Amino acid sequence: MKKRERAKRKDNIIFLPGLEKRLTDKGLESLQCKRYQEAITLLEEAREHDAENSDILIGLVLAYFEAGAYTKARELANEMLLKGIGDYFHMVDLYLTILIQLHEYEEIVSTIEALFDEKEIPPERHDHFLTILQFSRRMADNDSHQDPIEEPKEDNNPKELKLSSLKSLNEQMLAISSLAEKNIRPYMDEIKDYLNSDSGHPFLKTMLLSLLKEQEYDKKIMVKKFSEDQSVVPAELPDIQSQPRMKEIEKLLEKRLENSNPYLFENIKGMVERIFFISYPFEFTPEDASAWAGAFHLLVLDYIGMDSDLRDLSNEYEITPEKIEQALVKIRELEEISYPNI
Repeated sequence: MKKRERAKRKDNIIFLPGLEKRLTDKGLESLQCKRYQEAITLLEEAREHDAENSDILIGLVLAYFEAGAYTKARELANEMLLKGIGDYFHMVDLYLTILIQLHEYEEIVSTIEALFDEKEIPPERHDHFLTILQFSRRMADNDSHQDPIEEPKEDNNPKELKLSSLKSLNEQMLAISSLAEKNIRPYMDEIKDYLNSDSGHPFLKTMLLSLLKEQEYDKKIMVKKFSEDQSVVPAELPDIQSQPRMKEIEKLLEKRLENSNPYLFENIKGMVERIFFISYPFEFTPEDASAWAGAFHLLVLDYIGMDSDLRDLSNEYEITPEKIEQALVKIRELEEISYPNI
C-alpha cells in the first residue's frame, strides 16, 4: 500500500499533493490544443513547484516558441542545457531550432563548434551537425556583409541530391545544407524541379534560393509556394534579412512599440521575420505595409493573451479593418507552416 503523499509547503502556502502533476498535464494538454498562453500560465505555475522537471520545462520552451516568445524560449532552453536537464542532444536540437527562428547564426556556429571541440557528438549525428554548421556559417557571413565568395568553378560531372527520394524534412534539410560548401550549379536540374514542385517545403525552398543568390545564379527559374508561381532571378533577389516590405513593416511597428513596449515589439518582429522567411520571395495582398503591421500586432496580442481591438489598431495604423483582416488570414495560413524540426 502506497504511503499517503504529504502536502507541500512553500512560503506558508500549503499545496495539495500532486498539484504540479495536474498543472503539468493540463499545461501540456493546452499546448497540444494550441492554447499557448494558457499552456504558459499552467506550466510556469507547475515550474514553481518542480523547477527542474524536464517535461514541464520542455513543454514551457515549446509553448514560448509557439506563442512567439522566442527570446524566453531561447533563454530557458539554454538554461536547461547548462544544467543538463533533459536529453542533451534533443535539447541541442530544440535550442538550434529556436536560434534559426531568431536568425542567430553566429550562436548556432559557436554552439556546434563547441560540440565538435568537446568530441562528444555520436558518430551517427556527425553529418547532421556538420551540415547545419556549414549552412549557418554561410548565413552568418551574409549577416556580416563580408565580401562575396569567388565564382565557383563549373563542374561538368552530373550530380544528384536525390531530394525526391528522401522521406523526411530532416533528411532534405541536411542534403540542402551540404551544398553550402559546394558549387551548386551541377545540381540545378534537380533544384529547379524541387523549387517548382507542389510538395517541396517552403522553408527548404528559401534555403535553396539563399544559396543560389549567394552563388550569384543569374538565370530565371520558377518557384512555387502556397499554390502560386513566380519567375525569379536569384542573383537579383533582395537579401532575406532586408526584404523591403519586411523592413517597412518593422519600421511601422518600431515607431509605435520600441519605446512603449519593447518586449511586445521583439515578439512581433520575430513573427514578421519568420513569416517573411517562409514566404520569401513572394509578397501577398494587401500591398499596404500598414495592414500587415496591424495584423501582426493584433495576432501577437492574441497569442500572449493581451486585450486587442481591431478598430483601435485600424485607427492606429490608419488602415481599414478589412485590409488588416485580409492580411491576418494570410499570416494565420503561413503560421501553420512551421520550421522543419532539425
